Amino acid sequence: MQPWTVEYGTLWAAETKGDLRPLYPARVGVVFAEASPSDGLALTGAMNLSDPQPIQQRFQSHRRCFTLRVADHIISYGWVTHGTECVGEFERQFRFHDDEAYIWDCATVPAWRGRGCYSALLSHILHQLQAEGMPRVWIGASRLNQPSVKGFVNAGFQPVVDATYRRFYRLTWLWIHPKLAVTRPLVGHAYRILLNDHERRFGRLALGYKRKRNNPQIVAA
Repeated sequence: MQPWTVEYGTLWAAETKGDLRPLYPARVGVVFAEASPSDGLALTGAMNLSDPQPIQQRFQSHRRCFTLRVADHIISYGWVTHGTECVGEFERQFRFHDDEAYIWDCATVPAWRGRGCYSALLSHILHQLQAEGMPRVWIGASRLNQPSVKGFVNAGFQPVVDATYRRFYRLTWLWIHPKLAVTRPLVGHAYRILLNDHERRFGRLALGYKRKRNNPQIVAA
């Protein structure tokens, strides 16, 4: 464990009970598809991994992966979790209800960037989850990650809360700042997702002490 850490992020949401924005078009002909364990080697290459085992472990733990493909080559991908997901940047678990989904670890192969693929991928995932009856979908990123923020906006997500996380040895400090014009129930859901058992909330501030060493899997949105 490093002596200290600091992270600045924003949690975004899209509620799918109403009409979604039309599918965002990539500036290249793509095919949207859900990946399966048989796509492990293709995903290993797209994700620039040396070993397909982490991908197989994700599938075995019921995580899902959606892709954009050109000529059967994966050019963009994004993972989806139902339930609980470890988020290394915030050194905690994000906890979701059964009727919620969380999109994470998304990327576009470098040679295909700059063509709207990321926005198109997120848009397709939202429409797919809406068709499955999923009323609320979450995604998060660092506030400094402008390419991700642009993709969120294009796909139809709205920012719900800004979160600043600091840890000094085992003492943790989480400041949650709701965005304007966001409904109180949605903000309440964000608190429920972000706060972990070792923390006590005082208004917008949550203080905690990590009694056990925690080595969560690092993921990126």
